[in-house]
Amino acid sequence: MKHAMTRPAYQTLLRPALIGLAGVAALTASSHISVPMYPVPMTMQTLVVLMIGALMGPRAGAMTVLAWLALSLTGAPVLAGGKPGLVALAGPTAGYLISFPLVAFAAGFLPKGDRLASHGGRLAGFLGLHAVILFAGWSWLTALIGPEAAFATGVAPFAIGALIKSGLAAALIAAFPRKAG
Repeated sequence: MKHAMTRPAYQTLLRPALIGLAGVAALTASSHISVPMYPVPMTMQTLVVLMIGALMGPRAGAMTVLAWLALSLTGAPVLAGGKPGLVALAGPTAGYLISFPLVAFAAGFLPKGDRLASHGGRLAGFLGLHAVILFAGWSWLTALIGPEAAFATGVAPFAIGALIKSGLAAALIAAFPRKAG
């Protein structure tokens, strides 16, 4: 009977840790690609949150986003405008940020594969998950500035961006090579 070769524990943990760090770095970079708007800036965060979930899977995707948010709570300038986490999680962006781990988790369940139906399913899923993010942001902003102002400043300006970022995320994932088997 042959015994399977096992990797040392450090090698088993190193790859997921490096992938998680890459996800945190991508989220941080996406935070700093922004268009200043009031009360919420437009960033590339939602694109990266969706891709992290879709590529890493539900648990690893959500944990990566939570690690990024935890890093912001330590005061690291990983959020848009370099805001510390407590300021961002109590200010107008809180609803959006709080939805990110849940959205990354859900994105991990979107269709896999290279068939046209899988690509279409991912695009539809990304659009739906962007709607979840916008609803969460609107809900939080409503408590701060009222429902009409929240929609006018926290949803409407982001609708076209959500459509574009959903399409871009679906296209980028379609371009990633798949392992056989």
